[in-house]
Amino acid sequence: MTSLPIYLQNTLTGKKELFTPITIGEVSMYHCGPTVYNYLHIGNLRAYILADTLRRMFEANGYKIHQVINITDVGHLTANNDEGLGDDGEDKIEKMAKASGKTALEIADYYTKVFFDDIHALGVQTAGTIFPKASEHIAEQLEMIKTLEEKGFTYKTSDGIYFDTSKYADYGKLGNINLKGLVEGARIGVNDEKKNITDFALWKFSATGVGANGKAVEKRFQEWESPWGVGYPGWHIECSAMSAKYLGNTFDIHTGGIDHIPVHHNNEIAQSESAHNGSPLAHYWLHNAFVNSDGKMSKSKGEFTRLVTLMEKGIAPVEYRYWLLQARYSSQLQYTEEAVYGAATGYKNLVAHVAKILISSNDSANTKDVAEAKDTVWNEILALINDDLNTPLCISKLWDILKDDSIEGQTKIEVIKKTDTLLGLDLIKNANVQIESEKASLVSPDEIPDTVKDLLEKRKSARAEKDWKSSDTLRDEVRDLGFEILDSESGQTLKKI
Repeated sequence: MTSLPIYLQNTLTGKKELFTPITIGEVSMYHCGPTVYNYLHIGNLRAYILADTLRRMFEANGYKIHQVINITDVGHLTANNDEGLGDDGEDKIEKMAKASGKTALEIADYYTKVFFDDIHALGVQTAGTIFPKASEHIAEQLEMIKTLEEKGFTYKTSDGIYFDTSKYADYGKLGNINLKGLVEGARIGVNDEKKNITDFALWKFSATGVGANGKAVEKRFQEWESPWGVGYPGWHIECSAMSAKYLGNTFDIHTGGIDHIPVHHNNEIAQSESAHNGSPLAHYWLHNAFVNSDGKMSKSKGEFTRLVTLMEKGIAPVEYRYWLLQARYSSQLQYTEEAVYGAATGYKNLVAHVAKILISSNDSANTKDVAEAKDTVWNEILALINDDLNTPLCISKLWDILKDDSIEGQTKIEVIKKTDTLLGLDLIKNANVQIESEKASLVSPDEIPDTVKDLLEKRKSARAEKDWKSSDTLRDEVRDLGFEILDSESGQTLKKI
């Protein structure tokens, strides 16, 4: 492990705090995963870049990683009121299944696969990470609900078992939610049996009988037996049950988007800490800000841009990742094509710069001096990422190192390799691809037309005489004939345009 301190901005306290793990040398993290009823938009994907950057940072510091990203494949309800509290609407997966003529399992399996395709394309590391599905942990959820019932935190309505938030004194402590303002300004919506506006469903009963349209209520795809009746779990209990199973009642870090703070994450805290005798759910809470596009992207409203959309526009996933990392995870971003195209250009320039260093450096020069210099320069970058994941300054520092002529080339290469592992930008890989592409496009001397050879000789003489104007003119003439001149210490080489 390194001796460098790690600082994280903790939503729970509102302060940047020194990270102190529960177990020395290990870190346990739970990240709110996707609800697999639709494609993820590029804003959703930012949460997994945050999770991945945390993992890479801790690995760079020598920590053993325990990481969980859940898959919500049942129970995430649509909002049925203006406040978006979401305990009274339809199950999002059931709704999509009925609309598409598929089963809930078919919907969940398809969008789970797309989720993994997206995060793998973005370079998110998944080896060793646990991805539990809510539908496969019903027993754990029922057990936690029973515990809450025994402790007096629940009540029953005609449509389910609810958590009574008035019984948990610290409700709303994450983000300092203004409960008085919420209660005064909110409407309970269609469920007037709830005791408090903030109460939420732990278990929902499957509807039966005849609906308002006079037709028999359609049977759900997903439902289970429970001590209270046939039904399905609420969204919030899923995360509490699965995090407890895989990470214990208390773990180090919980992350998600800022939209989870007021409801989902406060509900997790309330039910988990109530079930576990006040033990804190997580010591540190990190939240990524939105990626907006003329307003907040909305998956439920169908107003979003997918990663594949960017790829169709010629933007590689790693270039989108580079754009995200140029801002702090907690800073709101405004997506425009111009902004991401600009980042893509910047990334290509960075790769080209790395390629030049790889070509000009002596790979055999990995001496003790190089190792010591590498550690010194690397620690400067590591200290930045350890400061609440300051990826913008990490990238800026990397550029400074690459441009610093006082730093030996092999030292730069070693730092690039380590920074690649830290930021997941595939710089070495893509620089080597570029180098091989350049080699493949080079023209051998016997393939050069006589006209071009004459121009090259004239340009060689012009450059020897420092006649840069003539040199540039001759370069343009060669380009007009379909060749690009590459200047190096060994002289002029050509590649076909």
